[in-house]
Amino acid sequence: MQIVLINPPNCGRSIPEEEFGITSLKMIFRGEPLALEVLAGNLPGHAVRIVDLKADPEGLDALLAEGPDPDLIGFTAVTCEANTVIKLAEKIKGAYARPPVIVVGGHHASSDPGYFHRPFIDYVVVGLGKLSFRLLVDALAEGGVPADIPGVLRVLPGGPLAPIQRKYAFEDLVDDQAPRYDLVQAHRDKYVMSGVGGKVGFVATAFGCTHCCSFCSIPAMTGGRYLSHSVEAIIRDIGLLTDIPLIRFVDANTFGDPEVAERLAEAILRLGVRKKIVADVRADTVVANPALMRLWHAAGLAAVVIGFEEIDDARLARMNKRSSLDKNLAALHILAEIGIRVIGDFIISPDYDHADFERLARFIDSSPIALPIPSILTPIPGTPLYRQLAGELTITDLDYYTFSNAVLPTKLAKKDFYTLYSDLMKHLHQHLTKS
Repeated sequence: MQIVLINPPNCGRSIPEEEFGITSLKMIFRGEPLALEVLAGNLPGHAVRIVDLKADPEGLDALLAEGPDPDLIGFTAVTCEANTVIKLAEKIKGAYARPPVIVVGGHHASSDPGYFHRPFIDYVVVGLGKLSFRLLVDALAEGGVPADIPGVLRVLPGGPLAPIQRKYAFEDLVDDQAPRYDLVQAHRDKYVMSGVGGKVGFVATAFGCTHCCSFCSIPAMTGGRYLSHSVEAIIRDIGLLTDIPLIRFVDANTFGDPEVAERLAEAILRLGVRKKIVADVRADTVVANPALMRLWHAAGLAAVVIGFEEIDDARLARMNKRSSLDKNLAALHILAEIGIRVIGDFIISPDYDHADFERLARFIDSSPIALPIPSILTPIPGTPLYRQLAGELTITDLDYYTFSNAVLPTKLAKKDFYTLYSDLMKHLHQHLTKS
């Protein structure tokens, strides 16, 4: 089959820009489309192409003008890209005399599959899809109507998508098939990680999360399980990125299984892999495993991303974060002592007032966080937070669900809220240049 996998363009909208002329808050997503590279890696025997519209905004026009006509087009999408994917699906369906099968997967499809029950979409893949997508492709290639494939929902007119019960296992990782990094080689120079080290390559060490933070859509990808790739597969994937000096492990928690993490670090050291590494880690994992952090620093771990989220225990509890300010501070102390830089994620609640913004700025100024990244609390459909706050939403257009727009009522006047948020971002940029 002729298969095209499409990464949507940067398409989120910005209330601060549209209403108040504040242009510094518009969210731009960078980085290679690893989810599509992973899917492509499990499609041997098929002709596969990746069109990354973030790196090449004119890529769709080129696709429509070139041959051969695709048999299947697959999209991935986070929430703020969902509407754009639907529009692109409609455009593509009307562009060919023999319309291709259109499949949508990714985070939003996994959290809210019913959103893609649209006339121009044929199938929705829910959750970790490397194996399910291959089974769907094989069934279509054989000329049949796919049925009973775990995680695959057929879109039929006149009725809702049938709910599915899905269990995830190690087999869903298809650990023996490497990502097709070669399919985006033309854009490699555009995949960078600002503030950390330039050109970057993405590697998956694990999928899913056993924690249940109320705002997070990641547990839905694996039914709340944490599935680790084998050490051998991770080393293989790092080795494929031969000319890339910086590796970004794109997992919710690279060290979610400390035993696997220890074996991986030891393998990197034993094999003499010389890369800078950035990985996500929870603060409580750092506190519980300082020796593991030291081992990883020796293996090349240059920076970690930690979701501190808040500096107030009551707010952390409401997010079901299962952490505390004291634990966050202890993690910062351990990492600073080791020499690992910290990229800190924070969540700004729409009920912040002037004092809350000032308190957060003071906290970051007094901390060893190298790169603070504040975003605005956003209830993503399908998450516990969304179920809790859906009735309070003032904006339901998913184009604005970029984590830089307030889709819930703000305590302050909107202009004041966004002005303070913009001022905080400028202040943090100054913090970055001094660190």
